[in-house]
Amino acid sequence: MKRVLNALAFAAILVACQGNPDIMIEAESFGEKGGWVIDNQSDVTMGSPYLLAHGMGIPVADAKTVFEVGKAGDYRIWVRTRDWVKSFGKAGSPGRFEILLNGNALSATFGTESADWDWQDGGVVTLVEGENEIALHDLTGFEGRCDVIYLTRDLEAVAPVNDVPALDKLRHKLLGIGKPEDGGTYDLVVVGGGVGGICSAVSAARLGCKVALIQNRPLLGGNNSSEIRVGMTGFVRRPPYTNLGAMMDEVGGVQSYLLREAKNDGDTARLKVLQTIMDKYPEKMQSNAGPAGNYEDDKKMNLVKGEKNITLFLNTEVIKAKMSGNKIKAVIGKDIETGKETIFKGALFADCTGDGNLGFMAGADFRMGRESKAETGEPTAPEVADDLTMGTSVMWYAEAKPEESSFPECPWAIQFNDNTCQPMLRGNWDWESGLNNDQITEIEYIRDHALRAVYGNWSYLKNHYSGKEEYADKALEWVAYIGGKRESRRLLGDVILKEQDVRDQVEYDDAVVATTWGMDLHYPKPIEGVDDEPFLAISINAGHQEYFVPYRCLYSRNIDNLFMAGRDISVTHVVLGTVRVSRTIGMMGEVVGSAASLCKQHNTTPRGVYESYLPELKELLLKGTGKKGFDMP
Repeated sequence: MKRVLNALAFAAILVACQGNPDIMIEAESFGEKGGWVIDNQSDVTMGSPYLLAHGMGIPVADAKTVFEVGKAGDYRIWVRTRDWVKSFGKAGSPGRFEILLNGNALSATFGTESADWDWQDGGVVTLVEGENEIALHDLTGFEGRCDVIYLTRDLEAVAPVNDVPALDKLRHKLLGIGKPEDGGTYDLVVVGGGVGGICSAVSAARLGCKVALIQNRPLLGGNNSSEIRVGMTGFVRRPPYTNLGAMMDEVGGVQSYLLREAKNDGDTARLKVLQTIMDKYPEKMQSNAGPAGNYEDDKKMNLVKGEKNITLFLNTEVIKAKMSGNKIKAVIGKDIETGKETIFKGALFADCTGDGNLGFMAGADFRMGRESKAETGEPTAPEVADDLTMGTSVMWYAEAKPEESSFPECPWAIQFNDNTCQPMLRGNWDWESGLNNDQITEIEYIRDHALRAVYGNWSYLKNHYSGKEEYADKALEWVAYIGGKRESRRLLGDVILKEQDVRDQVEYDDAVVATTWGMDLHYPKPIEGVDDEPFLAISINAGHQEYFVPYRCLYSRNIDNLFMAGRDISVTHVVLGTVRVSRTIGMMGEVVGSAASLCKQHNTTPRGVYESYLPELKELLLKGTGKKGFDMP
């Protein structure tokens, strides 16, 4: 039998099978993923990544793996899965799939029972001694999902535990996951490989720090990766720090926004180069939901891998912080495919996760939602504090094809008519969901709701719209399955920046990062005639003068060695509207990396840099850590 396992995954399954009457096979460890993709957005709530059949209405290729069985015979099989549309009170089970064992389909169809993640009984199967092959066979292309497969020789056994902590213990036992391996000791451990994480790591490395960069996806870039496809916005290189932000050219993601910056700055040489790029590659004018190449994943990866002082750990989810008083001494990361755990020790840590996950695990002070006007005095704040956040975008686009194409009816999706449908070929940032949900614990629900909107709208345009002939030769080309978040936790620093600071141009002595985006706040946009909760958003974007964010917003007020760079910095909900864009976040990362180098040099803390070495930090920022020049792609 042909092996379809990578070495680590095969070793994990082999350990699980030897000496145990029970066998556990994690779907994400399958050696051949086929068309299935790993989704780990909900790891915090369900305790594990899973495989997702994201086919946009076309069944995806089988995911396959082999596993060893020490004793042939009959086994009962259980599969942890869910019928995802039941969460919305809908029937139809669009996420249906089969299990193929040694080429034969089991009688059960999976993804058809529980609305929540739970075990579905697959009946009794016969395994041969030695290698057996198991496959996931998608039936619909509409988000079938499988977490783990469990086989037991006890034919009368009930379903395994489903409680997340208890299930985690069972995973460790059956998969042979022992104590975490040593991942090294570093001057700075950066958790999160988005733009803020990249710039934090590269800046610190270039200033002599030994850095670990830990990213929970296979790509770097976060929202500006080809998985999510949010364009780069925000001006950089603002006086007096005219070199701060130069690193963004190295990060990539060349977009039309750079033209605006060059025009505003009167930089004719740069403008000429950029215009040449845009003329040669007009598709780069599409900032959001553009072709994958616009986001230059390789450029980001090469930048990080080219730094000798950075050790990169991809596909690694940080699951625990180990503390010593008010300091983080180490974090434990889990490989999202094999489950193997690794411990990373460090003197300093940077939370660049967006969700503030590391800070939360360490006990950092944080907020979510909107503060009240009485608390902050902000003109834009609501009278009463609430849980509303800006939402998650699931963008998409369709393209013309040489021939006409069909798309299935989707009765389980949001239903439209000629008055409520969205006649378009591209879903931009405003396809935004979950503004009234918890962006961390309910992200699977938020993403699924957005997909129901995309699929329901496209199905109507293809099958029922009065102008459907316009869409006859159009097909969905790309739909995001990793959501692009705007807001969740905000970790609190020594300064919590407020709206009136920005509006009134309050000057802080540690002002470092220019924020040039408007005070851009998003709200749900209901559509009259659509019964489901909103899937679109509106933007109320009030402009302001260029403003510099204090350094003291970039470190935790109660975790002594924790920096932040990204949308989780110390600001109110209102101010998050202006600081959350990628190029501004990139400059935050450069500041964090520069400050980390001073912490190492002077054996001090992030707060100590402000208290004793602020002039030195400003000198570093005047020089910048980005390389000079702008190269054509």
